Amino acid sequence: MSPTISIAGRPIGASHAPYIIAELSANHNGKLETALKIIEAAKRAGADAVKLQTYTADTITLDSDDEAFRIQGGLWDGRRLYDLYQEAHLPWAWHAPLFEHARKLGITIFSSPFDNSAVDLLEGLNAPAYKIASFEAVDLPLIRYVAATGKPMIISTGMADGDEIQEAITAAREAGCKELAILHCVSGYPAPACEYNLRTMADISQRFGLVTGLSDHTLDNTTAIVSVALGASIIEKHFTLDRRGGGPDDSFSLEPSELEALCRDSKTAWSALGAVNYGRQSSEQGNVKFRRSLYFVNNLQPGQVVTAQDIRSVRPGYGLAPKEWDKVVGRTVAAHVQANTPVSAEMLVGYER
Repeated sequence: MSPTISIAGRPIGASHAPYIIAELSANHNGKLETALKIIEAAKRAGADAVKLQTYTADTITLDSDDEAFRIQGGLWDGRRLYDLYQEAHLPWAWHAPLFEHARKLGITIFSSPFDNSAVDLLEGLNAPAYKIASFEAVDLPLIRYVAATGKPMIISTGMADGDEIQEAITAAREAGCKELAILHCVSGYPAPACEYNLRTMADISQRFGLVTGLSDHTLDNTTAIVSVALGASIIEKHFTLDRRGGGPDDSFSLEPSELEALCRDSKTAWSALGAVNYGRQSSEQGNVKFRRSLYFVNNLQPGQVVTAQDIRSVRPGYGLAPKEWDKVVGRTVAAHVQANTPVSAEMLVGYER
């Protein structure tokens, strides 16, 4: 039996449609009103959950001008970590109204905590689950602190090797986490599809025996949809109202129509997987008659021997199957045969199926 977890009553696993998480991240761009609208848009698009990130600049880094604290290359080249996180963080005072709004709309909301104080805040809001961000997958004390809440936990694996993933899983299990999922992830922003190596997901699932999913930082939905065929039970994508909004994460986030497409198409992909089944499907039943079968093409008299020139394999499928050809040729007909009628066992003397 495949592993399953449950978040806010929604079962998640291979036997259920993919669980779609809309990552709000820094796309609020400093406005509570925007964050509220993102939650509303995620609900309309059909997402199962919206996820926040709970940190401040002071809980995630140090206020330092040292080069080690400055980003080199990429989307945020030259930015001080402290300044970037100061701009991107979701004010803690917003968490309560955002949780309230999501619950009013009927969409699940939870967060990624980046230190113990963030976990305490989220526990006060009765968060139904926790997500460990890929950069924090090596923070075993944080994982243990989250696990101690007893809530379901999702861990992203970006940059973590196999040993580090196992260490994170062991820390979570030993500290009391009973419902655990692992997301395959490439921690590039954006990340090229060619670096995702989605076949790794099947190995993760087999090696660790956990619910497996994808944290997708590519620019469209192709990688996410393909991941469903490889066993993704959870898909997480950054989500914004406007990719041109100018915020730290806007440029690599999905817009509402794209999230709606992801929710729809991932469920279609999951439904198409089905099970191993060589039987005839219901949509095929009406077309069986259009398969080939054997028909007489000449008029024949009783007792006349059927030759290869007297029959043909044609559509529709009301006669004997074409594989019966050799058993039909050389037999005598039992009664008058009219051209363009299907060959049947009753028409042939001594014919046995």
